[in-house]
Amino acid sequence: MTKFKSFFGLPLIFLACAFWCTLTTAEEKGIEEFNQKLTRATLNMDNAATLLLWAEDGVSLLPSTPPIIGKTAVARMMNEVTAQMPGAHMTQFDFKCFDIVIVGDWASEWCTEHQVVQFSNGNKPFDGWGKMLLVLKRNSEGQWVIEREMWNQAEPEK
Repeated sequence: MTKFKSFFGLPLIFLACAFWCTLTTAEEKGIEEFNQKLTRATLNMDNAATLLLWAEDGVSLLPSTPPIIGKTAVARMMNEVTAQMPGAHMTQFDFKCFDIVIVGDWASEWCTEHQVVQFSNGNKPFDGWGKMLLVLKRNSEGQWVIEREMWNQAEPEK
């Protein structure tokens, strides 16, 4: 009797694992698609595309600044920054994320980034490195959006 239960229990375990593993892979794929959209928007310095990736009540925690609360405030900050750099364009943006954790409609990941921005006024290019922690949530359309972002500077990778 024990062998009989074990024989039929094993396929059920494999079936459950196959379903769960597929679900996890599909969920992670959604986060990776989000990361690709964020990469494209950042590389193109496209504030409108970036804002599509933010929750209405999202919070950005940048170094040495008060919290930026809400999509409207995030938009204002991004527009102020780009207004200070007319004609600037990003020539390089490397974005790598790790350790995706998904629990229901919430997810987190940590990322490293490297960006090079060329200025039209001839100033030396900005060459910056950073680390980010992203907390994402699934919105009503089923898309992942930024609920919380925390960023700080990092040392260049070697």
